[in-house]
Amino acid sequence: MAAETGTETESAHLRRALELAEGGRGRVSPNPLVGAVIVSPSGEVIGEGFHAELGDLHAERAALRDCRERGVDPTGATLFVTLEPCAHSGRQPPCSEALLEAGVARVVYASEDPTGKASGRGPGILRDGGVDVELARGPEASAARLLNQPFRKLARTGRPLVTYKAAMTLDGRVAAPGGDSRWISSAESRELVHRRRGECDAIAVGIGTVLADDPLLTARPERGEGRNPLRVVFDTRARLPLDSALIGSLEEAPVLVVCSGEAPTAARSALERAGAELLVAPGGDPASRLAAALDELGRRELGDLLLEGGPTLAGALFDAGEIDRMQLFVAPVLLGAEGARAVLEGKGAKRIAEGGRPLAVEHRSVGEDLLIDARLREW
Repeated sequence: MAAETGTETESAHLRRALELAEGGRGRVSPNPLVGAVIVSPSGEVIGEGFHAELGDLHAERAALRDCRERGVDPTGATLFVTLEPCAHSGRQPPCSEALLEAGVARVVYASEDPTGKASGRGPGILRDGGVDVELARGPEASAARLLNQPFRKLARTGRPLVTYKAAMTLDGRVAAPGGDSRWISSAESRELVHRRRGECDAIAVGIGTVLADDPLLTARPERGEGRNPLRVVFDTRARLPLDSALIGSLEEAPVLVVCSGEAPTAARSALERAGAELLVAPGGDPASRLAAALDELGRRELGDLLLEGGPTLAGALFDAGEIDRMQLFVAPVLLGAEGARAVLEGKGAKRIAEGGRPLAVEHRSVGEDLLIDARLREW
């Protein structure tokens, strides 16, 4: 049964659970981000927890552990949690079982789990055990769904959520006619991108970007260490240079080269000897190969894909309906040059009236840049 969250106090508990869930960002994939708050019958918060590391306690069990460490009994308490409690055994035992054993009387969860192994089972088991279970509605429920878009898309489609990140000039260009793009964005924007790299599962670029910029694509934030994701190069003819920064940094992070069956055997073999992994994507056209590559990333449980260029690859993914979110850093720079590269270079729409519109757009200042965050679809 879905119900409006009862009071502003209860909404505040869900907001706190959402805040806690962020503590696992970049460390729990392919699991979702989850936070939990346990409140006594008298209204006192007696336990908090979140899923902190892949393979570690789920949020509900972490909150119950917090209760024990505080020396309080959760019998009769209410659990506020951002995702429905699980009922299956994976890296951890079922959370629904732990909640029944603890004597929790009520569970309010903010979003459903779309995976086949979980969907609805945990709430059903809890109800059968006498627990009052409610699915919240309202802004907290929406926030909980948005919190785990990569997890939700992977569960529903078998493919990763694709976020296209680009730095662009005021006149909508991502590179000068000769390919130069360093640096369009500010140092503050680049720092934000490094933190984002450390949170995602994989970064993708086209071979054109590699040949023009020779990027590292590793996470190098100023403070702390970034987790380096898989680096994916879409390279039809296997042209990735053996002396590129990507190949030279294989000890820091792996590289997957997506090529076609038409790529020269010698070039493929050379890349494999150098330590890169090759994925020969089937299909006689770019769209088929893109679909095959996304399916393979999904099979590897890589749910959060950050697309960093270039315009041709981004245009192909946009035309295929696979870009879910766009993050554009607009810099106070003007090129005004014929032949400068556009943000998207696909087939696209032929008329303004046929152009797509985002579901939601947010913007904020980052250094001297403006970050436009556009959500194209929700899962």
